[in-house]
Amino acid sequence: MLLHTFSVSGVETSLWIPPLVAFVVSFFTSMAGVSGAFVLLPFQMSVLGFTSPSVSPTNLVFNVVAIPSGVWRFVRERRMVWPLTWVVVAGTLPGVIAGGFVRLHWLPDPTPFKAFVGGVLLFIGARLAKDVTRFSGASPKARSTAEPFVVQEQTWTWRKIVIRFQGKEHACSTPGVFSLSVVVGMVGGVYGIGGGALLAPFFVTLYQLPVHTVAGATLMGTFVTSVVGVVFYQLIAPCYGQMSVAPDWLLGGLFGVGGVFGMYFGARAQRFIPERWIKGGLAVLLAALAFRYLHDWAAKLMGG
Repeated sequence: MLLHTFSVSGVETSLWIPPLVAFVVSFFTSMAGVSGAFVLLPFQMSVLGFTSPSVSPTNLVFNVVAIPSGVWRFVRERRMVWPLTWVVVAGTLPGVIAGGFVRLHWLPDPTPFKAFVGGVLLFIGARLAKDVTRFSGASPKARSTAEPFVVQEQTWTWRKIVIRFQGKEHACSTPGVFSLSVVVGMVGGVYGIGGGALLAPFFVTLYQLPVHTVAGATLMGTFVTSVVGVVFYQLIAPCYGQMSVAPDWLLGGLFGVGGVFGMYFGARAQRFIPERWIKGGLAVLLAALAFRYLHDWAAKLMGG
Protein backbone atom coordinates (compact mmCIF):
# COMPACT_ATOMS: atom_id res chain seq x y z
CA MET A 1 0.00 0.00 0.00
CA LEU A 2 1.48 3.35 -1.08
CA LEU A 3 1.47 5.83 1.81
CA HIS A 4 1.71 9.61 1.59
CA THR A 5 3.09 11.85 4.32
CA PHE A 6 1.29 15.20 4.66
CA SER A 7 3.83 17.91 5.40
CA VAL A 8 1.73 20.13 7.68
CA SER A 9 -0.02 17.54 9.84
CA GLY A 10 2.59 14.79 9.66
CA VAL A 11 -0.21 12.30 8.91
CA GLU A 12 0.90 9.22 6.97
CA THR A 13 -1.87 7.46 5.05
CA SER A 14 -2.99 6.47 1.56
CA LEU A 15 -4.39 9.30 -0.54
CA TRP A 16 -7.67 7.45 -1.18
CA ILE A 17 -8.57 6.94 2.49
CA PRO A 18 -9.59 10.55 3.40
CA PRO A 19 -12.03 11.01 0.48
CA LEU A 20 -13.54 7.55 0.98
CA VAL A 21 -14.14 8.08 4.70
CA ALA A 22 -15.55 11.57 4.05
CA PHE A 23 -17.92 10.27 1.36
CA VAL A 24 -19.45 7.63 3.61
CA VAL A 25 -19.75 9.97 6.60
CA SER A 26 -21.16 12.91 4.62
CA PHE A 27 -23.74 10.83 2.78
CA PHE A 28 -25.52 9.96 6.00
CA THR A 29 -24.91 13.07 8.10
CA SER A 30 -25.96 15.57 5.40
CA MET A 31 -29.51 14.19 5.55
CA ALA A 32 -29.78 15.72 9.04
CA GLY A 33 -28.15 19.02 8.10
CA VAL A 34 -24.75 18.01 9.49
CA SER A 35 -21.62 18.25 7.37
CA GLY A 36 -19.94 15.26 9.01
CA ALA A 37 -17.02 17.28 10.38
CA PHE A 38 -17.92 16.28 13.95
CA VAL A 39 -17.24 12.65 12.97
CA LEU A 40 -14.16 13.36 10.87
CA LEU A 41 -12.47 15.28 13.71
CA PRO A 42 -12.16 12.27 16.04
CA PHE A 43 -11.18 10.15 13.01
CA GLN A 44 -8.27 12.50 12.35
CA MET A 45 -7.26 12.63 15.99
CA SER A 46 -7.72 8.99 17.00
CA VAL A 47 -7.08 7.11 13.74
CA LEU A 48 -4.66 9.38 11.85
CA GLY A 49 -2.94 10.73 14.99
CA PHE A 50 -3.47 14.39 14.00
CA THR A 51 -3.77 16.15 17.39
CA SER A 52 -2.15 19.60 16.99
CA PRO A 53 -4.33 22.76 16.97
CA SER A 54 -4.17 22.80 13.14
CA VAL A 55 -6.58 19.86 13.07
CA SER A 56 -9.41 22.34 13.76
CA PRO A 57 -8.90 24.52 10.65
CA THR A 58 -8.13 21.40 8.59
CA ASN A 59 -11.56 20.12 9.53
CA LEU A 60 -13.02 23.47 8.50
CA VAL A 61 -11.32 23.14 5.08
CA PHE A 62 -13.34 19.96 4.62
CA ASN A 63 -16.52 21.97 5.27
CA VAL A 64 -15.53 24.71 2.81
CA VAL A 65 -14.91 22.23 -0.01
CA ALA A 66 -17.71 19.76 0.67
CA ILE A 67 -20.75 21.74 1.78
CA PRO A 68 -21.65 23.74 -1.39
CA SER A 69 -22.82 20.63 -3.24
CA GLY A 70 -25.32 19.78 -0.51
CA VAL A 71 -26.50 23.39 -0.18
CA TRP A 72 -27.02 23.65 -3.93
CA ARG A 73 -29.18 20.54 -3.85
CA PHE A 74 -31.41 21.94 -1.09
CA VAL A 75 -31.74 25.28 -2.93
CA ARG A 76 -32.65 23.50 -6.15
CA GLU A 77 -35.33 21.47 -4.37
CA ARG A 78 -36.72 24.64 -2.71
CA ARG A 79 -36.08 23.43 0.84
CA MET A 80 -33.72 26.22 1.89
CA VAL A 81 -35.15 28.35 4.72
CA TRP A 82 -33.28 31.61 4.06
CA PRO A 83 -34.48 33.59 7.14
CA LEU A 84 -33.26 30.79 9.41
CA THR A 85 -30.00 30.66 7.45
CA TRP A 86 -29.20 34.37 7.85
CA VAL A 87 -29.95 34.37 11.59
CA VAL A 88 -27.70 31.33 12.01
CA VAL A 89 -24.90 33.02 10.06
CA ALA A 90 -25.24 36.27 12.04
CA GLY A 91 -24.87 34.38 15.31
CA THR A 92 -22.18 31.87 14.40
CA LEU A 93 -19.76 34.35 12.77
CA PRO A 94 -18.72 36.15 16.00
CA GLY A 95 -18.88 32.83 17.82
CA VAL A 96 -16.40 31.10 15.52
CA ILE A 97 -13.84 33.91 15.93
CA ALA A 98 -14.17 33.78 19.71
CA GLY A 99 -13.86 29.99 19.56
CA GLY A 100 -10.63 30.29 17.60
CA PHE A 101 -9.04 32.41 20.33
CA VAL A 102 -10.27 30.01 23.02
CA ARG A 103 -8.74 27.07 21.14
CA LEU A 104 -5.32 28.68 20.80
CA HIS A 105 -5.04 30.41 24.18
CA TRP A 106 -6.78 28.11 26.65
CA LEU A 107 -7.33 24.77 24.91
CA PRO A 108 -4.28 23.75 22.88
CA ASP A 109 -4.93 20.44 24.67
CA PRO A 110 -8.60 19.78 23.83
CA THR A 111 -9.17 17.02 26.40
CA PRO A 112 -10.89 19.16 29.10
CA PHE A 113 -13.25 20.72 26.58
CA LYS A 114 -14.10 17.29 25.20
CA ALA A 115 -15.88 16.58 28.49
CA PHE A 116 -18.14 19.59 27.97
CA VAL A 117 -18.80 18.81 24.30
CA GLY A 118 -19.43 15.17 25.16
CA GLY A 119 -22.02 16.16 27.74
CA VAL A 120 -23.82 18.46 25.30
CA LEU A 121 -23.82 15.87 22.53
CA LEU A 122 -25.05 13.19 24.91
CA PHE A 123 -27.93 15.44 26.02
CA ILE A 124 -28.95 16.21 22.43
CA GLY A 125 -28.63 12.57 21.41
CA ALA A 126 -30.87 11.56 24.30
CA ARG A 127 -33.46 14.16 23.27
CA LEU A 128 -33.45 12.85 19.72
CA ALA A 129 -33.72 9.25 20.90
CA LYS A 130 -36.66 10.15 23.13
CA ASP A 131 -38.35 11.88 20.22
CA VAL A 132 -37.89 8.78 18.08
CA THR A 133 -39.13 6.28 20.68
CA ARG A 134 -42.16 8.44 21.47
CA PHE A 135 -43.61 7.51 18.11
CA SER A 136 -42.05 4.08 17.71
CA GLY A 137 -45.25 2.30 18.64
CA ALA A 138 -47.43 4.37 16.37
CA SER A 139 -48.15 3.36 12.81
CA PRO A 140 -46.10 5.46 10.44
CA LYS A 141 -48.21 7.89 8.51
CA ALA A 142 -47.89 7.98 4.79
CA ARG A 143 -46.43 11.18 3.50
CA SER A 144 -49.05 13.38 1.88
CA THR A 145 -48.74 13.57 -1.87
CA ALA A 146 -51.20 16.47 -2.04
CA GLU A 147 -48.70 18.88 -0.49
CA PRO A 148 -45.49 19.66 -2.43
CA PHE A 149 -42.23 18.62 -0.78
CA VAL A 150 -40.94 22.20 -0.69
CA VAL A 151 -40.90 25.12 1.74
CA GLN A 152 -44.11 26.82 0.65
CA GLU A 153 -43.85 30.00 2.69
CA GLN A 154 -41.33 31.69 4.99
CA THR A 155 -41.65 34.95 6.93
CA TRP A 156 -39.17 36.66 9.23
CA THR A 157 -39.52 39.30 11.95
CA TRP A 158 -37.23 40.26 14.81
CA ARG A 159 -39.42 38.12 17.06
CA LYS A 160 -39.88 34.89 15.14
CA ILE A 161 -39.32 32.92 11.96
CA VAL A 162 -42.33 31.15 10.46
CA ILE A 163 -42.25 28.54 7.70
CA ARG A 164 -44.88 26.40 6.04
CA PHE A 165 -43.90 22.91 4.93
CA GLN A 166 -46.09 19.97 3.88
CA GLY A 167 -49.22 21.89 4.83
CA LYS A 168 -48.07 22.65 8.40
CA GLU A 169 -46.84 25.89 9.95
CA HIS A 170 -43.72 25.88 12.10
CA ALA A 171 -42.22 28.77 14.09
CA CYS A 172 -39.11 29.51 16.15
CA SER A 173 -37.81 32.50 18.11
CA THR A 174 -35.41 34.79 16.19
CA PRO A 175 -33.52 35.93 19.35
CA GLY A 176 -33.43 32.33 20.55
CA VAL A 177 -31.91 31.05 17.31
CA PHE A 178 -29.38 33.90 17.27
CA SER A 179 -28.25 33.30 20.88
CA LEU A 180 -27.97 29.57 20.30
CA SER A 181 -25.95 30.19 17.12
CA VAL A 182 -23.41 32.35 18.98
CA VAL A 183 -22.73 29.58 21.49
CA VAL A 184 -22.61 26.90 18.81
CA GLY A 185 -20.33 29.05 16.66
CA MET A 186 -17.85 29.26 19.54
CA VAL A 187 -17.85 25.48 19.96
CA GLY A 188 -17.43 25.12 16.20
CA GLY A 189 -14.48 27.51 16.21
CA VAL A 190 -12.73 25.56 18.94
CA TYR A 191 -13.05 22.12 17.42
CA GLY A 192 -13.50 22.88 13.74
CA ILE A 193 -16.93 21.28 13.41
CA GLY A 194 -18.71 24.31 11.98
CA GLY A 195 -21.70 24.06 14.32
CA GLY A 196 -24.26 22.11 12.30
CA ALA A 197 -23.74 19.03 14.45
CA LEU A 198 -25.22 20.98 17.37
CA LEU A 199 -27.67 23.30 15.64
CA ALA A 200 -29.62 20.71 13.67
CA PRO A 201 -30.58 18.58 16.72
CA PHE A 202 -31.51 21.70 18.71
CA PHE A 203 -33.77 22.93 15.92
CA VAL A 204 -35.44 19.53 15.68
CA THR A 205 -35.85 18.91 19.41
CA LEU A 206 -36.35 22.39 20.94
CA TYR A 207 -38.25 24.11 18.14
CA GLN A 208 -39.83 21.02 16.58
CA LEU A 209 -38.78 22.08 13.08
CA PRO A 210 -38.93 19.38 10.36
CA VAL A 211 -35.49 17.92 9.75
CA HIS A 212 -36.17 18.09 6.01
CA THR A 213 -36.26 21.91 6.23
CA VAL A 214 -33.46 22.73 8.71
CA ALA A 215 -30.78 20.71 6.93
CA GLY A 216 -30.12 23.28 4.22
CA ALA A 217 -30.00 26.20 6.65
CA THR A 218 -27.58 24.52 9.06
CA LEU A 219 -25.31 23.39 6.24
CA MET A 220 -25.22 26.91 4.77
CA GLY A 221 -24.49 28.42 8.17
CA THR A 222 -21.72 25.89 8.71
CA PHE A 223 -20.21 26.73 5.32
CA VAL A 224 -20.06 30.50 5.92
CA THR A 225 -18.58 30.15 9.40
CA SER A 226 -16.08 27.57 8.16
CA VAL A 227 -14.79 30.00 5.52
CA VAL A 228 -14.30 32.65 8.20
CA GLY A 229 -12.71 30.14 10.56
CA VAL A 230 -10.19 28.90 7.98
CA VAL A 231 -9.19 32.47 7.08
CA PHE A 232 -8.83 33.33 10.79
CA TYR A 233 -6.55 30.37 11.55
CA GLN A 234 -4.45 30.95 8.42
CA LEU A 235 -3.90 34.66 9.14
CA ILE A 236 -3.15 34.22 12.82
CA ALA A 237 -0.77 31.26 12.35
CA PRO A 238 2.43 33.41 12.14
CA CYS A 239 1.69 34.71 15.65
CA TYR A 240 1.99 31.19 17.07
CA GLY A 241 5.33 30.03 15.76
CA GLN A 242 5.68 27.43 18.50
CA MET A 243 2.48 25.62 17.45
CA SER A 244 1.09 24.13 14.26
CA VAL A 245 -1.93 26.39 13.68
CA ALA A 246 -2.46 26.76 9.89
CA PRO A 247 -4.66 24.16 8.17
CA ASP A 248 -3.29 21.19 6.25
CA TRP A 249 -4.84 22.21 2.95
CA LEU A 250 -4.09 18.98 1.08
CA LEU A 251 -5.51 16.71 3.77
CA GLY A 252 -8.56 18.92 4.29
CA GLY A 253 -9.07 19.16 0.54
CA LEU A 254 -9.02 15.37 0.11
CA PHE A 255 -11.62 15.01 2.85
CA GLY A 256 -13.59 17.74 1.09
CA VAL A 257 -13.56 15.96 -2.28
CA GLY A 258 -15.21 12.92 -0.73
CA GLY A 259 -17.61 15.18 1.11
CA VAL A 260 -18.69 16.91 -2.13
CA PHE A 261 -20.14 13.70 -3.52
CA GLY A 262 -21.34 12.41 -0.17
CA MET A 263 -23.32 15.57 0.60
CA TYR A 264 -24.77 15.86 -2.88
CA PHE A 265 -26.13 12.32 -2.91
CA GLY A 266 -27.12 12.53 0.75
CA ALA A 267 -29.18 15.68 0.12
CA ARG A 268 -30.74 14.01 -2.91
CA ALA A 269 -31.65 10.87 -0.94
CA GLN A 270 -32.95 12.72 2.12
CA ARG A 271 -36.50 13.15 0.88
CA PHE A 272 -36.87 9.39 0.53
CA ILE A 273 -35.75 8.61 4.09
CA PRO A 274 -38.32 8.83 6.94
CA GLU A 275 -37.59 11.62 9.42
CA ARG A 276 -37.63 9.12 12.30
CA TRP A 277 -34.79 7.16 10.73
CA ILE A 278 -32.72 10.31 10.23
CA LYS A 279 -33.29 11.38 13.84
CA GLY A 280 -32.46 7.91 15.14
CA GLY A 281 -29.27 7.65 13.12
CA LEU A 282 -28.11 11.08 14.25
CA ALA A 283 -28.89 10.20 17.88
CA VAL A 284 -26.70 7.08 17.67
CA LEU A 285 -23.84 9.06 16.10
CA LEU A 286 -24.02 11.79 18.72
CA ALA A 287 -24.15 9.29 21.57
CA ALA A 288 -21.17 7.33 20.22
CA LEU A 289 -19.10 10.49 19.82
CA ALA A 290 -20.14 11.77 23.25
CA PHE A 291 -19.08 8.56 24.99
CA ARG A 292 -15.76 8.64 23.13
CA TYR A 293 -15.07 12.21 24.27
CA LEU A 294 -16.06 11.46 27.85
CA HIS A 295 -14.00 8.26 27.86
CA ASP A 296 -10.91 10.12 26.65
CA TRP A 297 -11.37 12.80 29.31
CA ALA A 298 -11.90 10.25 32.11
CA ALA A 299 -8.94 8.16 30.98
CA LYS A 300 -6.63 11.16 31.07
CA LEU A 301 -7.87 12.13 34.53
CA MET A 302 -7.31 8.63 35.89
CA GLY A 303 -3.93 8.45 34.25
CA GLY A 304 -2.91 11.67 35.94
